[in-house]
Amino acid sequence: MRQGAYSYRNDPLVPSFADDRPVVLFDGDCALCSHSARTLLKHGPRFRLVPTQSPLGQALLAHYGLKPDDPSTMLVIEDGRAIGRSDGVLHLMRHLPLPYRLGVVGYLVLRPVRDWAYGIVARNRRRFTGQTWCAMPPEGVDIKDRVLG
Repeated sequence: MRQGAYSYRNDPLVPSFADDRPVVLFDGDCALCSHSARTLLKHGPRFRLVPTQSPLGQALLAHYGLKPDDPSTMLVIEDGRAIGRSDGVLHLMRHLPLPYRLGVVGYLVLRPVRDWAYGIVARNRRRFTGQTWCAMPPEGVDIKDRVLG
């Protein structure tokens, strides 16, 4: 997954998109992922969201060598670099208000342990919460410039 900053800009298969703010790829068919996306829409105005099922989402996943059902599909792209797995989740929490920000205590856990736990949740995410997506944005949130793809 490691590639140079903004490497997707040189990939002819990745459509051009606004990357002046961090972009979060999420599984739009997963209730847990969609709930997280709604939370980011409401509490993380600096983030833009891209469903992995969209053409842009598919192209970015392919660029970083990931498949849509790969447990690492939640991906943060900031300053042209991809942040995945537990590091991506903790990176998001760092930029959210309390009580979400308290999740950064996860940095105290060694990355292999965090990624192992992340993998268990990611592989079973649809079993835990179901497969659905509520397309309605949180009340009072304008999504025109926030959801790409």
